[in-house]
Amino acid sequence: MIDPAGHRAPGIARALSDGWSLAAPFWRARDQRRAWALLAAVVGLTLSTVWLNVRFSAWNNSFYNTLQNHDLSGFSTQLAVFGGLAAVFIVVAVYRQYLQQLLFMRWRGWLTEHLAQAWLEPGTAYRIGIDGVGRIDNPDQRISEDARGFVSSTLELGFGLLNASVTLLSFAGILWTLSGSLPIPWPGDAAKTVAVPGYMLWVAVSYSLFGTWVAHRLGRPLVGLNGEQQRVEADFRYTLVQVRDHAEAIALARGEAREGRRLRDRFDAVRANWSGLIRTTKRLTWFSAGYGQLANVFPILAAAPRYFSGSIQLGGLMQTAQAFGQVQGALSWFIDAYPRLAEWRATVSRLKAFEAACEHDRTARAGRAIELSLSSRDELRLDRVTLDAPDGQPLARVPGAYFEAGDRVLITGPSGAGKSSLMRSIAGLARSGSGRIVLPANPGLMFVPQRPYLAEGSLREALAYPLDASKFDAQAVTDALLQAGLGRHVERLDARVGWGAVLSPGEQQRLQFARALLHRPDWLFLDESSSALDEAAERELYQVLIAKRPSMTIVSVGHRRSLRPFHDREWSIQGGGDRPAVPTCSADSVLTATA
Repeated sequence: MIDPAGHRAPGIARALSDGWSLAAPFWRARDQRRAWALLAAVVGLTLSTVWLNVRFSAWNNSFYNTLQNHDLSGFSTQLAVFGGLAAVFIVVAVYRQYLQQLLFMRWRGWLTEHLAQAWLEPGTAYRIGIDGVGRIDNPDQRISEDARGFVSSTLELGFGLLNASVTLLSFAGILWTLSGSLPIPWPGDAAKTVAVPGYMLWVAVSYSLFGTWVAHRLGRPLVGLNGEQQRVEADFRYTLVQVRDHAEAIALARGEAREGRRLRDRFDAVRANWSGLIRTTKRLTWFSAGYGQLANVFPILAAAPRYFSGSIQLGGLMQTAQAFGQVQGALSWFIDAYPRLAEWRATVSRLKAFEAACEHDRTARAGRAIELSLSSRDELRLDRVTLDAPDGQPLARVPGAYFEAGDRVLITGPSGAGKSSLMRSIAGLARSGSGRIVLPANPGLMFVPQRPYLAEGSLREALAYPLDASKFDAQAVTDALLQAGLGRHVERLDARVGWGAVLSPGEQQRLQFARALLHRPDWLFLDESSSALDEAAERELYQVLIAKRPSMTIVSVGHRRSLRPFHDREWSIQGGGDRPAVPTCSADSVLTATA
C-alpha cells in the first residue's frame, strides 16, 4: 500500500503503473478527440525536430569541409542551407511548445476536475481530512500543485523520452558508419590486430551507461526527499493561512509570539528537508556537470586517431563528434531527467494516495456501518445506533428514537457525550458506528453547524448557499435578512467583501437562521447554532422560525434551559467525566413545552 501521507515513494515499476492509472482515464474519455489531435501534432513535431537534427549533422560535414578546403563559394552555399534549416527549426520549436502547452492545460483541467469531484463527494472532504486511518494531509495542494506537476512532468518526460529514443535510432546508424573500424592490437602479439567496427558507437554506449549508473546511485535519495518537501511546504503554507484566517483571535489573545514559534517550527522542517535536498543535488551536480563537460571533448578525442591518420576530413570529424553527442545525449537522458523523475515519482505517490483515500471513502459509504435508508413516511427513526467520535472511539448507544414530522426536539447532554456525532450520523458523515437510521421519505433536510461557513462572494450568495442566488426572489432574500435581525446589511446584499470578517460570530449565526427562513426546509437540524447569541436574540430567532414555519420539524442541540420552551420534547444523552466507554443515550426525560 502507498503511505497515505505520501512519505514512501513507490518503486519505479509501481510508479509507472500508478502513473498510467492516473493518466489512462483522460485518454480513454470519449470527448478527448482534440487532446489526441494535439498529442499527434506534438509527436509529429518532435519527430520533425529529430529529422532536422539529422540534416544539421550532414550540414556539419559539408560546412567544415568547405572551411578545410578554403572553398568560399561552398561556404556561402552552406550558410544559405543553414539559414533555411534554422528557419524551419524555429517554426517547429515554437509550435511544438505552443501545442504542448495547449495539451497540458486541457489535461490539467480534466485531472483537476476529476480529483475535485472525488473530493467533493458527499462528506468525503470531511472524512478524509479528520484524524485517523486514511487521513490525507493538504488535499488542496494535491488537487492544485500535484495535479499540475504530474501533467507537466508526464508530458515533458514522455516527449523527452520519445525524442531521446528516436534520436538514438537515427544517429546510431550515422555514428556506426562514420566510425569505421578501429584496429586494436591483440594482447601478446603486437603484429596482430582486431578491427572493432563502429567503435564510436560502443564508446558512446559505454560512456552513457556508466554515467546513468552513477547518477542513479547518487540521486536515489531525491525521490523520498522531494515527496517530503512537498508535504512540509504545504504544512508551512497551511499554517500561514490559519494565521491569516484567525488573525483577530490571535491578536486578542496576544498570540503572535506563539504563532511565530509555530511558523518557525514549520519552516525548520522545510529548511531541514531542503538541506537534505541540496546536499543530494550537490553530489549529483558534481557528477553531472563534470560528465557534461567531458562529453564536449570526449568524442573528438575518441575520433582523433582516424582524423590524424587521414581516414576522415575535418567535416567528418565534426559530424562524428556531433553524432556522438546526439547518441550520448539520448542514452544519457536518464541522467538529465533524474531530478524531474524523482519529483514525478513523489507526485504520483501523493496523487495516488489521495485518489485511493477518496475511493476507499466511497466504498466505505456503500458498506457503511450505520445504514441509511428512506422511510415510506415523513419520519426519522434511529434503530440500535452506536455513535463514534471522528477518531473511531465509541461515544454513545441509542437503543431507539423516533421523530415525526412537525416535532420540535431539544437534544441535551454534557460536552463530548455524542450530540454532534448524532447530527453527523444523521447527515451521513459518520465514518464508523453501527445501527440503522431511517430518513424521511421526502428529505428536505437542512443542517446548521455551530460554526457557520460563509463562502467567498456576496451576502446574497451566502444566503442562497449552496444554491445559486438567482433561485430566490429578491424580496424573499430581503425579508429573510430582516426577520433574522440583519436589516442593517440589506443595502449591501450584493457587496463582495470578506463577510466572514465583517460579521460578528453572533451575526453569522443570525445569517444561518436567515438561510433557514429563505430555504424553508421541512426538517431543520440546529447544532448549537445560537451559542454565540444572547438569550433574547436566541428567543427572537426561534419565535420567528416557528411563526414563519409552524410545520417545520426542528431538532436542536443545546445546553441552555432557555431553549426548552421552543421544543415539545427534550432528549438527553447522558454522560459525564466518569461515564463508561459506551454510555447509554436515553429519551426517558420528556418535557412538555409551554407556549
